[in-house]
Amino acid sequence: MKFRRSERIIDMTYYLLEHPHQLVSLTLFAERFGSAKSSISEDLAIIKETFEKRGIGTLQTVPGAAGGVKFYSRVNEQSAKDFIVDLCRQIENPERLLPGGYLYIMDLLGHPRIMNHVGKLLASAYAGEKIDAIMTVAAKGIPIAHAIASHLNVPVVVVRRDSKVTEGPTVSINYVSGSTKRIQAMVLSKRSLKEGSRVLLVDDFMKGGGTINGMISLLAEFNASVAGIAVLVEAEYPERLINDYISLVKLKDVNEKEAAISVVEGNYFSKNIDFLQEETK
Repeated sequence: MKFRRSERIIDMTYYLLEHPHQLVSLTLFAERFGSAKSSISEDLAIIKETFEKRGIGTLQTVPGAAGGVKFYSRVNEQSAKDFIVDLCRQIENPERLLPGGYLYIMDLLGHPRIMNHVGKLLASAYAGEKIDAIMTVAAKGIPIAHAIASHLNVPVVVVRRDSKVTEGPTVSINYVSGSTKRIQAMVLSKRSLKEGSRVLLVDDFMKGGGTINGMISLLAEFNASVAGIAVLVEAEYPERLINDYISLVKLKDVNEKEAAISVVEGNYFSKNIDFLQEETK
């Protein structure tokens, strides 16, 4: 069956979007469409140009007999700014206020489109890092972790507060909460993480950073290392245990009496400036 160029490009685009960070050989596409590799290379050049112009991502060509092409999900500066501004606006809604100054964000965590954008932004920030897994603590961090993982094409590891019989042997540690200063526990199945893994840590809401610090201690039990730290919302906090992280939103203040929430952009743009400059060239 003979494929038109338009059909090849559509099919290759879909395949690459479904297999991010995976090396795809030109032979696979050549055999799939019965086309010469030179034609496939020309098609991929068109896809790469369109991806970069539209802020969808980029393609990296790996030369050699065992080479091919990899798709990396990326965003440009303007689309990132537009999304974060809108996210701040949604979080500032006074109807989110709960007793004790807490914020209701489960509707955002449960919204597929919003989580897909969150995942793409945070995955883009770590596109150049070697990442073997995404780690988060149950339960609110799970949607964010899965959203990032879908763009990086890596598994998600979920840390729990107590052990489950269905997870087999586990590793448990105690850590000190950064905000309450209380000792808490973290548990992770021994089968969840391979030794020596490079792990991206994810938190939905960070105050003092105790939860992240606990995950870092847990990684040490697996001889694993931190590839990065991604946070959806960080709170204004004077004694933070963690400094090297990327956040999308920063909670400045919550005034229960006046039902007012003050939210600004996180450090995404200041921490990720080299990447953003590269995207906007």
